[in-house]
Amino acid sequence: QVQLVESGGGLVQPGGSLRLSCAASGSIFSIGQMGWYRQAPGKARELVATITSSAYTNYGDSVKGRFTISGDFPKRTVYMQMNILKSEDTAVYYCRMSRAGNGYAYWGRGTQVTVSS
Repeated sequence: QVQLVESGGGLVQPGGSLRLSCAASGSIFSIGQMGWYRQAPGKARELVATITSSAYTNYGDSVKGRFTISGDFPKRTVYMQMNILKSEDTAVYYCRMSRAGNGYAYWGRGTQVTVSS
């Protein structure tokens, strides 16, 4: 059984920074892609950023230039540095990792990020 556990969420003022982490445990598998998604109240879950095992990154338009994703694939850990946070970044952030080959995806339970003064 695979578990993804996120950490690093919290309350921060507008303009501040947070760093999220997510680590996978359980059955060993090769990861093809790691990423972060978020869901704000009343809204659909959306892509924040993804990174592949070949280091290709992709970002949602609203976070480009402010967020940076990085990953340690052998350690099955993904990070996201979030800078210049805005109130509209407030959401539950979910970690996602997908298997290399068949693309089967695992999700974490989420960590709350609240940007407010």
